[in-house]
Amino acid sequence: MKQRSNYWQLVPYIRPQWRTIVYALMCAIVFAVTWPVLAFFAQKMALFIGEGRIAAIAETAVYVILIWGAQKFAQYGQETLIAKAALSIAMELRNRTFAHIQRLSLAYFETVQTGDLSYRLTEDVDRIGEVVQKLFSQFVPNVLKLLATLGTMLYFNWQLTLATFIVAPLLAFLTAWFGEKMRKLSYRSQSRISDLSAMLIEMLSGVRLVRAFAAEEYAIEQFSRGSERNRQARYATERLRAIQYPVQGFLDAIGIVILLLVGTWQISQGNLTPDAFVGFVAAVAMLFEPISTVTLNYNEFKQGEASVDRVFELLQIRPSIAESSDAQELSPVVGRIEFENVSFAYRPDRPVLQDLNLRVLPGEMVALVGASGAGKTTLVNLIPRFYDPQQGNIWIDGTNIRDVTLKSLRHQIGIVPQETTLFTGTIAQNIAFGQLDFDLKAVQAAAKIANAHQFISQFPDGYETWVGERGVNLSGGQRQRLAIARAVLLNPRILILDEATSALDSESEALVQEALERIMQGRTVFIIAHRLATVRRVDRILVMEKGRVVEAGTHQELIAEGGRYARFYAQQFS
Repeated sequence: MKQRSNYWQLVPYIRPQWRTIVYALMCAIVFAVTWPVLAFFAQKMALFIGEGRIAAIAETAVYVILIWGAQKFAQYGQETLIAKAALSIAMELRNRTFAHIQRLSLAYFETVQTGDLSYRLTEDVDRIGEVVQKLFSQFVPNVLKLLATLGTMLYFNWQLTLATFIVAPLLAFLTAWFGEKMRKLSYRSQSRISDLSAMLIEMLSGVRLVRAFAAEEYAIEQFSRGSERNRQARYATERLRAIQYPVQGFLDAIGIVILLLVGTWQISQGNLTPDAFVGFVAAVAMLFEPISTVTLNYNEFKQGEASVDRVFELLQIRPSIAESSDAQELSPVVGRIEFENVSFAYRPDRPVLQDLNLRVLPGEMVALVGASGAGKTTLVNLIPRFYDPQQGNIWIDGTNIRDVTLKSLRHQIGIVPQETTLFTGTIAQNIAFGQLDFDLKAVQAAAKIANAHQFISQFPDGYETWVGERGVNLSGGQRQRLAIARAVLLNPRILILDEATSALDSESEALVQEALERIMQGRTVFIIAHRLATVRRVDRILVMEKGRVVEAGTHQELIAEGGRYARFYAQQFS
C-alpha cells in the first residue's frame, strides 16, 4: 500500500521562495485589515443617512474610496508576488521530476505509460502550482479576512456573533467530509485522463499501423471507451460538488434566519441600536465571500493533493540501476570485455542468459546470431548497464562496470539501433545529440564518414535543416546514417550494432554498410544480425540459444562444422 503524501512534501520547493512569499503575505495582511473597516463605515453611513447629514456622508464616502483603493493595491501586490513564487515552485518541481525520471532504469519505462508520465509532468505539476498560488493569494488572505471580520462582529455584539456561528461546526464537518471525498474522486479522475492521454499518444504514434490494418474503427472504439471512463470519473466529481454547495447554502440560510431573529430580539431589549445592527449585518455580508472562497479553496486543495500524490509517487521510485557511492570515472578503454558467469532474467521464472562466460578482445568484431529470444539484445544491453545481471560480473579492461560512473561508461559505448530515434531540432543537433555545445566541423566530419554529408548538403538549409517529429521527413536509410554519424561523433572504443541494416532497401543498405565498415575499424564491435550475409567477414560469430553460446567461430569454421549456424545459413541462401 502506497504511503499517502501531503503538502508538507512541497516545503523544500517552497522554502527558496520564502522572501517573495513574505512580501506577498504583508500585502495580504494590509488587504485583510482594511476589509472589516468597511463595516464600521457602513454603520456610520447608516447613522448619517438617518440624520440626513449630507456632508458627513460625502466625507465618509471619500474615506471608503481611499481604503478601497489601498485594499486593491495590496491585492495586486499579493497576487503578482504569489504568481511569481508559485510559477517558480512549479518549474523547479517539474525540472527535478524530469531529472529524476531521466535517472530511472530502462526496466521502469517498459512498464509505464508515456502519456501518464507526460500528464504528471504537465497537468499535475501545473495543478500543484495553482494550489500553491491559491494557498497564499486566496486561502491565507481570506482566513485573515475571516478573523478580522469575526473580531469586528464580536466588537459589535458577541451574542449575535455566537448566534451567527451556531451552524459553523456542522459546516466545518461537511467541508472536511466533502473535501476528502473530492480528493479520492480527483485522484481517480486524473488517473483516467492520464490513461486517455497515454492511449492518444499510442494511437497517434502508431497511426501507420492503424491504417495498415484498417483498424480505424477499432481505434475509435478504444478511444471512446477511454473517454467514457474519463467522463464517468469527472461526472462523479462534479456531482459531489453539485451536492455540496446547496447543502452549505441551506445551512447559510438557516444562519441568516437565526441572525435576524436574534438581532430583532436584541434591538427590542435595548441591547443593540439599529445602526450597530446595520454595521453587524454588513460584517456578516463580508463573511460570505471569504467563507465561499475558503470552502472552494479547500476542495481545490483536496483535488490538488491527488496531483501531489501522483508527482511524488514518481519521486519516490528508486532506479534499479544506480552508481555505487565510490564509483570512479572509467578511463579511456582499449575495449577488452569479459562476461563472468553472467545470468539474467526479466522475470525470475524465465531466465534469458544462463551462466554466460565470454571474452572479447580489443578491436575484435563479434557477431551474435540466433533465433528471436535467444538473448542477443539482452547480452549487449548489459554492457552499458541498461540492466544488471542477477549473477556474475562484466569487466571492461579488467574493471568491473559496477564500479564506474554510468556517464563515463556509456560515453565509451556507441550504439546504432535498428530503429533510429530522431528528435525535433536540426540535423546538426541530432548528430550531436547530448552535447549542448558542439563543433559543427566535427559534426560534418562524422556525417562524411557515415555517408550522410551528401544528402544533408542537398537540403536548402543543410545541417540546419529542421527534423520533424521522429524524423518523418527523412527516409529510413537517411535516418540510419544520421544514427551512425551520431555514434562516430562520440568516437567510442566499443560499438554495438543492433540490426542496423535489416529494415533498409538494397541501395540504402549498401551505403549504410559502407559507413559501418569505416567506423568499425579498430573498435571492439558487437553486431546483432539475422541477415547472415552481413556477418561473414567478422572475426568471430557466436550462435546463441536459450541464453547460452552454443557455437563459436568464423564463418568458414561454422559452415564446416555443419551445426546450427550452417543450417541457418543454408535456410537463408537455399
